[in-house]
Amino acid sequence: MSRPERIGAARALEALAAEGVRGWSAQDDRDALKKTFRFRDFSAAFAWMTEIALVAERLDHHPEWFNVYDRVEVTLTTHDAQGVSERDVALALSMERAALGRLVRT
Repeated sequence: MSRPERIGAARALEALAAEGVRGWSAQDDRDALKKTFRFRDFSAAFAWMTEIALVAERLDHHPEWFNVYDRVEVTLTTHDAQGVSERDVALALSMERAALGRLVRT
Protein backbone atom coordinates (compact mmCIF):
# COMPACT_ATOMS: atom_id res chain seq x y z
CA MET A 1 0.00 0.00 0.00
CA SER A 2 1.35 3.44 -0.87
CA ARG A 3 1.96 6.16 1.66
CA PRO A 4 -1.02 8.55 1.91
CA GLU A 5 -0.48 12.14 0.80
CA ARG A 6 -0.68 14.83 3.47
CA ILE A 7 -3.34 17.41 2.59
CA GLY A 8 -3.31 19.33 5.88
CA ALA A 9 -6.08 20.25 8.29
CA ALA A 10 -7.18 23.38 6.42
CA ARG A 11 -7.84 21.51 3.17
CA ALA A 12 -9.57 18.69 5.05
CA LEU A 13 -11.85 21.15 6.82
CA GLU A 14 -12.74 22.67 3.43
CA ALA A 15 -13.60 19.19 2.12
CA LEU A 16 -15.79 18.48 5.15
CA ALA A 17 -17.53 21.86 4.84
CA ALA A 18 -18.22 21.12 1.15
CA GLU A 19 -20.07 18.00 2.34
CA GLY A 20 -22.09 20.08 4.82
CA VAL A 21 -20.18 18.76 7.83
CA ARG A 22 -19.59 21.17 10.70
CA GLY A 23 -17.96 21.04 14.12
CA TRP A 24 -14.49 19.80 13.21
CA SER A 25 -11.48 22.02 13.88
CA ALA A 26 -7.73 21.95 13.48
CA GLN A 27 -5.72 20.90 16.49
CA ASP A 28 -3.38 23.63 17.70
CA ASP A 29 -0.23 21.63 18.42
CA ARG A 30 -0.06 19.36 15.33
CA ASP A 31 -1.61 18.72 11.93
CA ALA A 32 -4.77 16.94 13.07
CA LEU A 33 -8.55 17.32 13.13
CA LYS A 34 -10.59 17.20 16.30
CA LYS A 35 -14.21 17.06 17.32
CA THR A 36 -16.23 16.18 20.41
CA PHE A 37 -19.38 14.13 19.88
CA ARG A 38 -22.05 14.05 22.60
CA PHE A 39 -24.59 11.23 22.64
CA ARG A 40 -27.81 10.50 24.51
CA ASP A 41 -26.04 8.21 26.95
CA PHE A 42 -23.13 5.80 27.33
CA SER A 43 -24.84 3.04 25.34
CA ALA A 44 -25.31 5.34 22.33
CA ALA A 45 -21.70 6.53 22.55
CA PHE A 46 -20.35 2.99 22.82
CA ALA A 47 -22.54 1.70 20.00
CA TRP A 48 -21.22 4.50 17.77
CA MET A 49 -17.63 3.71 18.75
CA THR A 50 -18.20 0.03 17.95
CA GLU A 51 -19.59 0.88 14.52
CA ILE A 52 -16.68 3.23 13.81
CA ALA A 53 -14.15 0.66 15.01
CA LEU A 54 -15.38 -1.70 12.27
CA VAL A 55 -15.21 1.07 9.66
CA ALA A 56 -11.72 2.06 10.82
CA GLU A 57 -10.54 -1.52 10.54
CA ARG A 58 -11.83 -1.76 6.96
CA LEU A 59 -10.11 1.55 6.11
CA ASP A 60 -6.97 0.48 7.99
CA HIS A 61 -7.09 3.92 9.57
CA HIS A 62 -7.72 4.20 13.29
CA PRO A 63 -8.83 7.24 15.30
CA GLU A 64 -7.39 8.55 18.50
CA TRP A 65 -10.35 8.89 20.83
CA PHE A 66 -11.29 9.32 24.44
CA ASN A 67 -14.67 8.37 25.91
CA VAL A 68 -16.33 9.39 29.15
CA TYR A 69 -19.98 8.42 29.52
CA ASP A 70 -21.84 10.26 26.71
CA ARG A 71 -18.85 12.14 25.25
CA VAL A 72 -16.32 10.95 22.67
CA GLU A 73 -13.40 13.25 21.88
CA VAL A 74 -11.90 12.34 18.49
CA THR A 75 -8.55 13.27 16.96
CA LEU A 76 -7.79 12.29 13.37
CA THR A 77 -4.36 12.36 11.76
CA THR A 78 -2.48 10.02 9.45
CA HIS A 79 0.76 9.00 11.07
CA ASP A 80 2.20 7.67 7.79
CA ALA A 81 1.65 11.11 6.21
CA GLN A 82 2.74 13.00 9.32
CA GLY A 83 -0.50 14.96 9.23
CA VAL A 84 -4.02 15.03 7.87
CA SER A 85 -4.77 13.02 4.71
CA GLU A 86 -7.82 12.02 2.67
CA ARG A 87 -8.12 9.00 4.99
CA ASP A 88 -9.00 11.38 7.80
CA VAL A 89 -11.68 13.05 5.68
CA ALA A 90 -13.15 9.64 4.81
CA LEU A 91 -13.19 8.53 8.44
CA ALA A 92 -14.69 11.85 9.60
CA LEU A 93 -17.49 11.49 7.03
CA SER A 94 -18.15 7.93 8.22
CA MET A 95 -18.30 9.18 11.81
CA GLU A 96 -20.79 11.86 10.87
CA ARG A 97 -23.06 9.41 9.03
CA ALA A 98 -22.95 6.94 11.92
CA ALA A 99 -23.73 9.67 14.47
CA LEU A 100 -27.01 10.71 12.80
CA GLY A 101 -29.88 10.07 15.16
CA ARG A 102 -27.61 9.27 18.11
CA LEU A 103 -26.25 12.71 18.94
CA VAL A 104 -27.46 15.08 21.58
CA ARG A 105 -25.08 17.79 20.31
CA THR A 106 -21.67 18.11 18.71
